[in-house]
Amino acid sequence: MKIVNSIKELKNFLSKEKENGFSVGFVPTMGALHQGHISLVNRCVGDNHVCVVSIFVNPTQFNDKKDLETYPRTPEKDITLLESAGCNYLFAPSEHEMYPEPDTRVFDFGQLTEVMEGEHRPGHFNGVAQIVSKLFAAAEPDRAYFGEKDFQQVAVIRAMTKQLHLPIQIIACPILREADGLAMSSRNVRLTKEQCQKAPLIAQTLKESTNFAVGKSVKDVTAYVTDTLNKEPVMRVEYFDIVDGYTLLSINDWSETTYPVGCIAVFCGEVRLIDNITYEIK
Repeated sequence: MKIVNSIKELKNFLSKEKENGFSVGFVPTMGALHQGHISLVNRCVGDNHVCVVSIFVNPTQFNDKKDLETYPRTPEKDITLLESAGCNYLFAPSEHEMYPEPDTRVFDFGQLTEVMEGEHRPGHFNGVAQIVSKLFAAAEPDRAYFGEKDFQQVAVIRAMTKQLHLPIQIIACPILREADGLAMSSRNVRLTKEQCQKAPLIAQTLKESTNFAVGKSVKDVTAYVTDTLNKEPVMRVEYFDIVDGYTLLSINDWSETTYPVGCIAVFCGEVRLIDNITYEIK
């Protein structure tokens, strides 16, 4: 695996790969890699001749400075994991490399960024669009891979790719979970021992809500999930919203969509965790 720190160097390497007729797959990450990330890398390696992974903790998508400062960084472990997974190129740029000058671009994704994460983390998705568009320009991949845990982010990146007319296939991959059901996340390492025991309740409650939903209204299910989690002293639900999985707009009745998805953000202590689940209402 080659470790590359500059855009120019990455472009040089990948242009030679493409001259040989090789397809390029790309997995953008912020590091602190876990098996959820590696599942994306495995898919990328399987689908393409060349696998590129980026590690860059992007400052423009953090609206909370403390969250940026405490975001876990494990470069040596990350390199070992990527080498084992068969990654060909690790792109690990500096902040100055990605932002030699401030990025003043403002993207307009309409309703996609006005709800859920967009509502609670102002500017977050604009920062995501800034960095992902820069990374796409650097790697110029045929395919890019993202985890479905960040359900809203995938929708935003699809919209951005379409807006910028980029010939890149966006591939969303299933959520990978711990044995106890907790969605894998780089932030999980910040949980205390007690919080680690309580955090799986998020996924358990979402799963139980799919059974509870039979014969119940959207409002009933929303209240069930929120109340169940808020009963735990260590938990605080920031939002739980059942939306149309295509538009991300809230629904009031199951008949309003063929693709209802429940999206949640929960503080477990000071650690903010997200998850989602799809409902199959007959």
